[in-house]
Amino acid sequence: MPEALDQHVREMMAWHFGPDTGCPFWLAWAGKQGWDPREEVQGFDDLARFPNFDGEWLRFEQPEQWVPQAFVGRPYNIFETGGTTGMPKQRIGWDDYKVDYESFGDTLSDDEFPRGRNWLMMGPTGPRRLRLSIEHLANYRGGSCYFVDLDPRWVKRLIVNGDLDQAKAYMEHVIDQAVMILEHRDVAAVFTTPRLLESLGEKVSIPDAGIKGVFCGGTEMSPQNVRFLVEEVLEGRVAFKPVYGNTLMGLAHSKPLVAQDNFSVTYYAPQPRAVTRVVDPNRTDQVVDYDTWGRVELTTMTKEFFMPCFLERDEAIRRGPADGYAWDGVGEVRPFGASETKIVEGVY
Repeated sequence: MPEALDQHVREMMAWHFGPDTGCPFWLAWAGKQGWDPREEVQGFDDLARFPNFDGEWLRFEQPEQWVPQAFVGRPYNIFETGGTTGMPKQRIGWDDYKVDYESFGDTLSDDEFPRGRNWLMMGPTGPRRLRLSIEHLANYRGGSCYFVDLDPRWVKRLIVNGDLDQAKAYMEHVIDQAVMILEHRDVAAVFTTPRLLESLGEKVSIPDAGIKGVFCGGTEMSPQNVRFLVEEVLEGRVAFKPVYGNTLMGLAHSKPLVAQDNFSVTYYAPQPRAVTRVVDPNRTDQVVDYDTWGRVELTTMTKEFFMPCFLERDEAIRRGPADGYAWDGVGEVRPFGASETKIVEGVY
């Protein structure tokens, strides 16, 4: 597997730093360096030659700077992430989200996520990649998707400002819409966040509503939280598929929950398109030992987007390879610094 990853890295260097295929940002960056990534980056370890990717570039560089020469003239999607502290980061794209979610869709059990059946997405849509991704996943598996929208930026602002009654009323408004759809439409699978799933379970029996599988995304799912969702909210009768993903990464899959893991979730990035490492927060060029907490570092490498060594806002436990995943995983992902300070996550 390391050989396949190194080969992919070489292909991405040739693409993103080739004058006929690379984007203006990376071509200009390379022109200011004293070395050529196409020659000197021959494998994943050589990506250490790059500095940590600066997320501010995605806030303030114009989207056109990220268009590969090979994609010029082809209209692109603009997806946002963040946005609660000013200008959001933006990633442009074309087909990456389809590739990511088709790959994920191929891993789903037909018994737990029946083909040809409809989905419900209860979560943030708007400028986020997630809305198109979930609908594409439903379509790819032969169904359609109903949507209940919410604005996580508004919820977070309400909580930060202490307007807890307003935040609660808004959440109830969202849940009531989901309940109405479940009562009047044929839905077999749900995508939502852990907190929204818990709130939905307070209003309706999810298995009795006909749901066979729940695909759940959100930053923090502690073992205690996962156990509560599986045993109490889903009553042990609905498949639970946690994932870790964002606009910049794509979608990391979780290995199946087994008894010996005690509901601790481990995610595996979709190598070679994206690679995660768990690094020492104080020496980010060094990975931590297995079963040790550290900060998540993300490298994304597709023809649409190259982002080396980006320090995520998350921390996790470094986990070893598992069946089906011959590379390291990240366990019990939570906001970076969560052990030292309270983090406001809102609907996540």
